[in-house]
Amino acid sequence: MAIIDSDQHLFESRTLWLDHVDPTLRDEALRIEDDAVGAPRIRWRGESLGIAEVQNPGETEEIGLRHRRHLQGLPPLERYDDVLPRDYWDPAARLAKLSDLGVDEAVLFPNYGLLWERRLGSSLTALRANMRAWNRWCTSVAQEGRGRLHPVGHLTLRDPDWLEAELRSLSRGGVRLAMIAPAIVDGRPLSHRDHDRIWAAFCSHGITPVFHVADQPRVFDDAWYTDEKEAFVPVVETVFLHVAAALACTDLILNGTLERFPELRIGIVELSAVWVPMYLMMLDGGYAFTSKLNGQDPGRLPLRPSDYFRRQVRVSSFAYEGPVRLAKQIGGADILMCCSDYPHSEGTRTPVADYAAQGLQPDSAAAARLFGENVDFLLRRS
Repeated sequence: MAIIDSDQHLFESRTLWLDHVDPTLRDEALRIEDDAVGAPRIRWRGESLGIAEVQNPGETEEIGLRHRRHLQGLPPLERYDDVLPRDYWDPAARLAKLSDLGVDEAVLFPNYGLLWERRLGSSLTALRANMRAWNRWCTSVAQEGRGRLHPVGHLTLRDPDWLEAELRSLSRGGVRLAMIAPAIVDGRPLSHRDHDRIWAAFCSHGITPVFHVADQPRVFDDAWYTDEKEAFVPVVETVFLHVAAALACTDLILNGTLERFPELRIGIVELSAVWVPMYLMMLDGGYAFTSKLNGQDPGRLPLRPSDYFRRQVRVSSFAYEGPVRLAKQIGGADILMCCSDYPHSEGTRTPVADYAAQGLQPDSAAAARLFGENVDFLLRRS
């Protein structure tokens, strides 16, 4: 059985967006440029969107120390390009690295692509241009990965015509996953009937939409985010990490989208999994309670709401979350996937050993879905 890591990241080069953007939109392209003290920053239209930095598994505090230097206007202690490992950005090197990580295949999300979607949201032109640049690179990564590297496209649902063109291009290039925001689309929920053509396009092109932690349109009002402007990750986002994905799934289930599109599959990655058992209980309980209280069935669904989640959604679970216990609490089909988040600081270089410490060996029958089958489901290989 192949062990498939459902969450790794591939760093964008300094000029990836410039190299792959449409020539007429070069002014909109993101880029990584050093500031006056030599700190590399992700820039758009001359504005800094964040710091480009080399993370290493298990070194979260070290990131904080570097951020403190930046806030104090001090130069970095090391040159970014000198300490950036080759396997962080080179698909061939990452392919060779998989054996060291103890896995056979890996899903590859963007790295800096997690930082700018909300900030570029004011310009749909810039948003599409930079997403398309990443997507073009994805197809070359998929080809170089020879069925073992699975890059994740990056899409917005705000322009259905553009979206369908991107899905067609990604599918032809061998890409089977695409990151989207679990968010309202121009005032409409994801389940709105106007979006049915979007979900139909995902199905027809054989691509699975995935929710992943990122700076995307917020589910809470901005007034709740009281951190300093320079804060890398708002505390509220960390505490309520899963809420946007849970809300999006609730909308898609209760309002019939997953019933109308049984072939639609959804991935939830790096948004934790400990919330899933309680969520499924509340999903069914809330549906049943309001049906009685209001005197009418809110969704007229032929299945229990939780059955749609179990049938069509798969969720990454870190080893420390106790996936064995979670699987028992979820009941029915095991929907969890293994993940390392390599090479991020909250990730690990030893995912298989981490799961083994929780009582899960890859060669056990109980672990087959966690280590491979559920990712295969999202990749539409099963």
